[in-house]
Amino acid sequence: MGDYTRLGNSCWFTNLDHGRRHQPLPLMTMRENLKYSKHKNIKGKTKYDEYDNYDAIEVPFTDAIPSDYDGVMGVPITFLDKYNPEQFEIIGLTKTWFGTAIKTYPPQIQVNSNGKRSEVTKLNDGATLRLDSPPAGTTYYVVDDCYYIQVYVRVLIKHRKLTK
Repeated sequence: MGDYTRLGNSCWFTNLDHGRRHQPLPLMTMRENLKYSKHKNIKGKTKYDEYDNYDAIEVPFTDAIPSDYDGVMGVPITFLDKYNPEQFEIIGLTKTWFGTAIKTYPPQIQVNSNGKRSEVTKLNDGATLRLDSPPAGTTYYVVDDCYYIQVYVRVLIKHRKLTK
């Protein structure tokens, strides 16, 4: 038998049609997700976080995509293997704004997890969340005495309007 090449954590995505591509992703409402989510960083909140520099909400887990939100949502890239083109429209990626960000930040102070500070311009590279206070144990950014974090790359999606 031949030897197979292993690619580790790589994935190959295609637009070739296959059966799983048309299975709708089961969804709960925003209220149900916030109340019953198994994820501690969403459960118990009163609303989804909104990006400070783009008109979209942050959906930190694919199983927390709300069924009743009509706007743009930033979801993890793991969403791509569950993508159903009849259910969702892909708008883009948060690392490729192409001029659609609603805010540009001046130079920021980056504070890494061990407290080292440096001047950067990284907040303009992706989706940013504004915080009430500096987070513990993670890299954050300071602009004009406000605190921010940048989320990993997100796929920007929107619900498709289904016609009956």
